[in-house]
Amino acid sequence: MLSSVIAIEDPSRISEGRRVATQLAVESGLDQLQTANVALIATEAGTNLWKHAGSGELHFVRLDSHGMAGLDILAIDRGPGMADLDRCLRDGFSTAGTAGTGLGAIQRLSSEFDVFTLPGLGTVIFSRLKNGVNKEKIAGEIQVGALLKPMRHEIVCGDAWYMEPTPQGVRVLVADGLGHGPGAAEASFEAVTAFRRVKDSSPVRMVEAIHVALRGTRGAAIGVACLDYERGVAEFAGLGNISASLVSPVRTQQMISHNGTAGHEGRRVQMFTYPLEPEALLVMHSDGLRTGWDLSKYPRLFGHHPAVIAGVLYRDATRDRDDVCVVVVRKSL
Repeated sequence: MLSSVIAIEDPSRISEGRRVATQLAVESGLDQLQTANVALIATEAGTNLWKHAGSGELHFVRLDSHGMAGLDILAIDRGPGMADLDRCLRDGFSTAGTAGTGLGAIQRLSSEFDVFTLPGLGTVIFSRLKNGVNKEKIAGEIQVGALLKPMRHEIVCGDAWYMEPTPQGVRVLVADGLGHGPGAAEASFEAVTAFRRVKDSSPVRMVEAIHVALRGTRGAAIGVACLDYERGVAEFAGLGNISASLVSPVRTQQMISHNGTAGHEGRRVQMFTYPLEPEALLVMHSDGLRTGWDLSKYPRLFGHHPAVIAGVLYRDATRDRDDVCVVVVRKSL
Protein backbone atom coordinates (compact mmCIF):
# COMPACT_ATOMS: atom_id res chain seq x y z
CA MET A 1 0.00 0.00 0.00
CA LEU A 2 1.53 3.30 -1.15
CA SER A 3 -1.23 5.69 -0.09
CA SER A 4 -4.61 5.72 1.60
CA VAL A 5 -7.50 8.11 2.22
CA ILE A 6 -9.77 7.96 5.27
CA ALA A 7 -12.93 10.05 5.24
CA ILE A 8 -13.64 11.34 8.75
CA GLU A 9 -17.44 11.25 8.72
CA ASP A 10 -17.95 10.12 12.31
CA PRO A 11 -15.68 9.67 15.37
CA SER A 12 -15.18 5.94 14.74
CA ARG A 13 -13.17 6.73 11.61
CA ILE A 14 -10.46 8.38 13.67
CA SER A 15 -9.26 5.02 15.00
CA GLU A 16 -9.30 3.64 11.44
CA GLY A 17 -7.06 6.52 10.39
CA ARG A 18 -4.66 5.74 13.23
CA ARG A 19 -4.53 2.06 12.23
CA VAL A 20 -3.83 2.79 8.56
CA ALA A 21 -1.23 5.44 9.44
CA THR A 22 0.60 3.00 11.70
CA GLN A 23 0.67 0.34 9.00
CA LEU A 24 2.05 2.77 6.43
CA ALA A 25 4.64 4.07 8.88
CA VAL A 26 5.98 0.53 9.36
CA GLU A 27 5.97 -0.09 5.60
CA SER A 28 7.87 3.19 5.12
CA GLY A 29 10.67 2.03 7.42
CA LEU A 30 10.01 4.52 10.20
CA ASP A 31 11.42 3.46 13.55
CA GLN A 32 9.36 2.61 16.63
CA LEU A 33 9.33 6.15 18.02
CA GLN A 34 8.43 7.71 14.68
CA THR A 35 5.68 5.13 14.17
CA ALA A 36 4.23 6.04 17.57
CA ASN A 37 4.41 9.72 16.56
CA VAL A 38 2.58 8.94 13.31
CA ALA A 39 -0.22 7.28 15.29
CA LEU A 40 -0.50 10.33 17.55
CA ILE A 41 -0.46 12.79 14.64
CA ALA A 42 -3.16 10.81 12.79
CA THR A 43 -5.30 10.73 15.94
CA GLU A 44 -4.92 14.46 16.62
CA ALA A 45 -5.50 15.40 12.98
CA GLY A 46 -8.60 13.20 12.73
CA THR A 47 -9.96 14.55 16.00
CA ASN A 48 -9.45 18.13 14.77
CA LEU A 49 -11.32 17.34 11.56
CA TRP A 50 -14.30 15.97 13.44
CA LYS A 51 -14.49 18.53 16.25
CA HIS A 52 -13.63 21.69 14.33
CA ALA A 53 -14.77 21.03 10.73
CA GLY A 54 -17.46 18.37 11.23
CA SER A 55 -15.86 16.17 8.55
CA GLY A 56 -12.84 15.96 6.27
CA GLU A 57 -10.23 13.58 4.91
CA LEU A 58 -6.97 12.15 6.18
CA HIS A 59 -4.47 11.38 3.41
CA PHE A 60 -1.41 9.21 3.95
CA VAL A 61 1.31 9.04 1.29
CA ARG A 62 4.41 6.85 1.48
CA LEU A 63 7.51 8.58 0.14
CA ASP A 64 10.06 5.76 0.27
CA SER A 65 9.31 4.83 -3.34
CA HIS A 66 9.62 8.36 -4.72
CA GLY A 67 13.28 9.24 -4.24
CA MET A 68 12.67 10.08 -0.59
CA ALA A 69 12.02 8.26 2.66
CA GLY A 70 9.13 8.79 5.07
CA LEU A 71 5.40 9.38 5.31
CA ASP A 72 3.18 12.38 4.58
CA ILE A 73 -0.04 13.02 6.49
CA LEU A 74 -2.54 15.62 5.28
CA ALA A 75 -5.78 16.65 6.96
CA ILE A 76 -8.10 18.41 4.52
CA ASP A 77 -11.44 20.05 5.27
CA ARG A 78 -13.95 22.60 4.05
CA GLY A 79 -14.75 23.81 7.55
CA PRO A 80 -14.79 27.30 9.06
CA GLY A 81 -11.01 27.76 8.89
CA MET A 82 -8.91 29.50 11.53
CA ALA A 83 -9.10 33.23 12.09
CA ASP A 84 -5.89 33.26 14.17
CA LEU A 85 -3.53 30.44 13.18
CA ASP A 86 -0.71 31.50 15.51
CA ARG A 87 -3.04 31.37 18.48
CA CYS A 88 -4.37 27.94 17.42
CA LEU A 89 -0.81 26.58 17.35
CA ARG A 90 -0.22 27.54 20.98
CA ASP A 91 -0.92 24.74 23.46
CA GLY A 92 -3.89 25.47 25.69
CA PHE A 93 -5.97 27.28 23.06
CA SER A 94 -9.10 25.54 21.81
CA THR A 95 -12.36 26.53 20.17
CA ALA A 96 -13.97 23.14 20.85
CA GLY A 97 -13.55 22.79 24.60
CA THR A 98 -10.60 20.35 24.30
CA ALA A 99 -7.15 20.55 25.90
CA GLY A 100 -5.95 22.55 22.90
CA THR A 101 -2.77 20.53 22.34
CA GLY A 102 -3.65 18.91 18.99
CA LEU A 103 -2.22 21.29 16.40
CA GLY A 104 0.78 22.23 18.52
CA ALA A 105 1.55 18.56 19.14
CA ILE A 106 1.40 17.79 15.41
CA GLN A 107 3.85 20.60 14.71
CA ARG A 108 6.33 19.42 17.38
CA LEU A 109 6.27 15.79 16.27
CA SER A 110 6.70 16.52 12.55
CA SER A 111 9.94 16.64 10.55
CA GLU A 112 8.16 19.14 8.28
CA PHE A 113 4.91 20.94 9.03
CA ASP A 114 2.74 23.51 7.32
CA VAL A 115 -0.84 24.82 7.50
CA PHE A 116 -2.94 26.82 5.07
CA THR A 117 -6.27 28.12 6.30
CA LEU A 118 -8.79 30.71 5.19
CA PRO A 119 -11.81 31.68 7.29
CA GLY A 120 -14.92 30.23 5.72
CA LEU A 121 -13.05 28.08 3.17
CA GLY A 122 -11.35 25.41 5.24
CA THR A 123 -7.91 24.17 6.24
CA VAL A 124 -5.12 21.94 4.95
CA ILE A 125 -2.65 20.62 7.55
CA PHE A 126 0.54 18.93 6.38
CA SER A 127 2.88 16.76 8.46
CA ARG A 128 5.90 14.81 7.17
CA LEU A 129 7.93 12.31 9.16
CA LYS A 130 11.23 11.36 7.56
CA ASN A 131 13.01 8.06 7.79
CA GLY A 132 16.01 8.79 10.00
CA VAL A 133 18.02 5.81 8.75
CA ASN A 134 17.81 6.31 4.99
CA LYS A 135 18.49 9.98 4.31
CA GLU A 136 16.60 11.72 1.55
CA LYS A 137 18.26 11.32 -1.81
CA ILE A 138 17.17 14.79 -2.78
CA ALA A 139 18.94 16.27 0.27
CA GLY A 140 16.43 19.04 0.70
CA GLU A 141 17.04 20.54 -2.74
CA ILE A 142 13.59 19.68 -4.06
CA GLN A 143 10.25 19.96 -2.29
CA VAL A 144 7.40 17.75 -3.44
CA GLY A 145 3.83 17.03 -2.39
CA ALA A 146 1.32 14.64 -3.93
CA LEU A 147 -2.13 13.16 -3.38
CA LEU A 148 -3.81 10.11 -4.86
CA LYS A 149 -7.41 8.98 -4.49
CA PRO A 150 -9.37 6.25 -6.27
CA MET A 151 -12.74 6.92 -7.80
CA ARG A 152 -15.68 6.44 -5.48
CA HIS A 153 -16.38 2.74 -4.74
CA GLU A 154 -12.99 1.63 -6.15
CA ILE A 155 -10.40 0.06 -3.84
CA VAL A 156 -7.26 0.92 -5.84
CA CYS A 157 -6.33 4.09 -7.69
CA GLY A 158 -5.71 3.85 -11.43
CA ASP A 159 -3.39 6.87 -11.32
CA ALA A 160 0.25 6.85 -10.24
CA TRP A 161 3.23 9.18 -9.96
CA TYR A 162 6.96 8.94 -9.48
CA MET A 163 9.76 11.43 -8.92
CA GLU A 164 13.51 10.99 -9.20
CA PRO A 165 16.29 13.51 -8.62
CA THR A 166 18.80 14.21 -11.37
CA PRO A 167 22.18 15.98 -11.12
CA GLN A 168 20.51 19.11 -12.53
CA GLY A 169 17.11 18.93 -10.84
CA VAL A 170 14.32 16.37 -10.99
CA ARG A 171 12.19 14.30 -13.35
CA VAL A 172 8.52 13.55 -12.69
CA LEU A 173 6.00 11.07 -14.11
CA VAL A 174 2.22 11.11 -13.80
CA ALA A 175 0.27 8.18 -15.28
CA ASP A 176 -3.50 7.67 -15.58
CA GLY A 177 -4.41 4.08 -16.42
CA LEU A 178 -7.29 3.77 -18.87
CA GLY A 179 -10.55 3.36 -16.97
CA HIS A 180 -10.57 2.51 -13.28
CA GLY A 181 -9.85 -0.28 -10.85
CA PRO A 182 -7.14 -2.99 -10.89
CA GLY A 183 -6.62 -2.93 -14.67
CA ALA A 184 -5.94 0.79 -14.64
CA ALA A 185 -3.68 0.43 -11.61
CA GLU A 186 -1.71 -2.31 -13.37
CA ALA A 187 -1.09 -0.05 -16.37
CA SER A 188 0.04 2.83 -14.17
CA PHE A 189 2.31 0.51 -12.19
CA GLU A 190 3.96 -0.66 -15.42
CA ALA A 191 4.44 2.97 -16.44
CA VAL A 192 6.24 3.71 -13.17
CA THR A 193 8.38 0.57 -13.54
CA ALA A 194 9.47 1.58 -17.05
CA PHE A 195 10.10 5.16 -15.95
CA ARG A 196 12.41 3.98 -13.19
CA ARG A 197 14.24 1.62 -15.54
CA VAL A 198 15.07 4.26 -18.16
CA LYS A 199 17.97 6.35 -16.90
CA ASP A 200 18.04 8.72 -19.86
CA SER A 201 16.78 12.16 -18.81
CA SER A 202 15.09 12.89 -22.14
CA PRO A 203 11.30 13.01 -21.72
CA VAL A 204 10.84 11.75 -25.29
CA ARG A 205 12.87 8.60 -24.74
CA MET A 206 11.15 7.96 -21.43
CA VAL A 207 7.67 8.33 -22.98
CA GLU A 208 8.68 6.06 -25.87
CA ALA A 209 9.98 3.41 -23.43
CA ILE A 210 6.78 3.58 -21.37
CA HIS A 211 4.71 3.33 -24.57
CA VAL A 212 6.44 0.03 -25.44
CA ALA A 213 6.25 -1.29 -21.86
CA LEU A 214 2.48 -0.75 -21.66
CA ARG A 215 1.67 -2.98 -24.63
CA GLY A 216 -0.33 -5.84 -23.20
CA THR A 217 -1.98 -3.57 -20.62
CA ARG A 218 -5.09 -1.46 -21.12
CA GLY A 219 -2.77 1.54 -21.60
CA ALA A 220 -2.45 4.91 -19.89
CA ALA A 221 -2.21 8.63 -20.38
CA ILE A 222 1.30 9.68 -19.32
CA GLY A 223 3.27 12.87 -18.86
CA VAL A 224 6.99 13.24 -18.13
CA ALA A 225 8.59 16.50 -17.02
CA CYS A 226 12.31 17.11 -16.52
CA LEU A 227 13.34 20.24 -14.61
CA ASP A 228 16.91 21.46 -15.13
CA TYR A 229 17.60 24.24 -12.65
CA GLU A 230 21.19 24.67 -13.81
CA ARG A 231 20.11 25.63 -17.34
CA GLY A 232 16.80 27.16 -16.28
CA VAL A 233 14.86 24.85 -18.60
CA ALA A 234 11.80 22.60 -18.22
CA GLU A 235 11.21 19.83 -20.78
CA PHE A 236 7.91 17.97 -21.16
CA ALA A 237 6.51 15.18 -23.29
CA GLY A 238 3.18 13.42 -22.95
CA LEU A 239 0.54 11.18 -24.48
CA GLY A 240 -3.02 11.78 -23.40
CA ASN A 241 -4.70 14.13 -20.98
CA ILE A 242 -2.10 14.59 -18.27
CA SER A 243 -2.02 18.29 -17.39
CA ALA A 244 1.26 20.01 -16.57
CA SER A 245 1.88 23.66 -15.74
CA LEU A 246 4.71 25.87 -14.60
CA VAL A 247 3.34 28.38 -12.10
CA SER A 248 5.12 31.54 -10.98
CA PRO A 249 3.75 34.41 -8.90
CA VAL A 250 2.95 36.34 -12.09
CA ARG A 251 1.90 33.74 -14.68
CA THR A 252 0.97 30.13 -15.43
CA GLN A 253 2.51 28.33 -18.42
CA GLN A 254 0.53 25.35 -19.69
CA MET A 255 2.71 22.52 -21.07
CA ILE A 256 1.64 20.68 -24.22
CA SER A 257 0.75 16.97 -24.42
CA HIS A 258 -0.23 15.12 -27.61
CA ASN A 259 -3.33 12.98 -28.01
CA GLY A 260 -2.87 9.26 -27.58
CA THR A 261 -2.71 6.36 -25.13
CA ALA A 262 0.64 4.92 -24.11
CA GLY A 263 0.70 1.22 -24.97
CA HIS A 264 -1.88 1.53 -27.75
CA GLU A 265 -2.09 4.65 -29.87
CA GLY A 266 0.42 7.45 -30.08
CA ARG A 267 1.65 9.75 -32.77
CA ARG A 268 5.30 10.74 -32.90
CA VAL A 269 6.28 11.80 -29.41
CA GLN A 270 7.41 15.40 -29.23
CA MET A 271 9.20 17.28 -26.48
CA PHE A 272 8.41 20.90 -25.64
CA THR A 273 10.85 23.18 -23.84
CA TYR A 274 9.96 26.04 -21.50
CA PRO A 275 11.92 28.59 -19.48
CA LEU A 276 12.14 27.55 -15.84
CA GLU A 277 12.17 30.33 -13.27
CA PRO A 278 13.99 29.43 -10.03
CA GLU A 279 10.88 29.87 -7.88
CA ALA A 280 8.41 28.22 -10.30
CA LEU A 281 6.09 25.41 -9.24
CA LEU A 282 5.55 22.36 -11.44
CA VAL A 283 1.93 21.21 -11.12
CA MET A 284 1.02 17.91 -12.81
CA HIS A 285 -2.28 16.07 -12.50
CA SER A 286 -4.58 13.53 -14.10
CA ASP A 287 -7.98 14.47 -15.49
CA GLY A 288 -9.50 13.65 -12.12
CA LEU A 289 -8.64 17.26 -11.35
CA ARG A 290 -10.40 20.03 -13.24
CA THR A 291 -8.33 22.41 -15.29
CA GLY A 292 -8.89 26.12 -14.82
CA TRP A 293 -7.70 26.26 -11.20
CA ASP A 294 -5.95 29.48 -10.24
CA LEU A 295 -3.52 29.64 -7.32
CA SER A 296 -3.70 33.44 -7.31
CA LYS A 297 -7.22 33.17 -5.85
CA TYR A 298 -5.70 31.96 -2.57
CA PRO A 299 -3.79 34.69 -0.69
CA ARG A 300 -0.19 33.66 0.07
CA LEU A 301 -0.75 30.03 -0.95
CA PHE A 302 2.13 30.12 -3.47
CA GLY A 303 4.71 30.32 -0.68
CA HIS A 304 3.44 27.24 1.16
CA HIS A 305 4.82 23.71 0.97
CA PRO A 306 3.94 21.89 -2.28
CA ALA A 307 2.06 19.25 -0.28
CA VAL A 308 -0.27 21.94 1.05
CA ILE A 309 -0.74 23.37 -2.45
CA ALA A 310 -1.55 19.88 -3.75
CA GLY A 311 -4.06 19.50 -0.91
CA VAL A 312 -5.84 22.76 -1.73
CA LEU A 313 -6.03 21.91 -5.45
CA TYR A 314 -7.33 18.44 -4.64
CA ARG A 315 -9.97 19.80 -2.26
CA ASP A 316 -11.28 22.53 -4.55
CA ALA A 317 -10.81 21.13 -8.07
CA THR A 318 -11.46 17.36 -7.86
CA ARG A 319 -14.13 16.11 -10.27
CA ASP A 320 -15.23 13.45 -7.73
CA ARG A 321 -16.11 10.98 -10.49
CA ASP A 322 -12.65 9.74 -11.44
CA ASP A 323 -9.35 8.64 -9.99
CA VAL A 324 -7.26 11.68 -9.13
CA CYS A 325 -3.54 12.34 -8.84
CA VAL A 326 -1.95 15.72 -8.28
CA VAL A 327 1.79 16.38 -7.86
CA VAL A 328 3.43 19.72 -7.01
CA VAL A 329 7.22 20.23 -7.17
CA ARG A 330 9.52 23.18 -6.55
CA LYS A 331 13.12 23.89 -5.75
CA SER A 332 13.52 24.68 -2.07
CA LEU A 333 13.06 28.41 -1.43
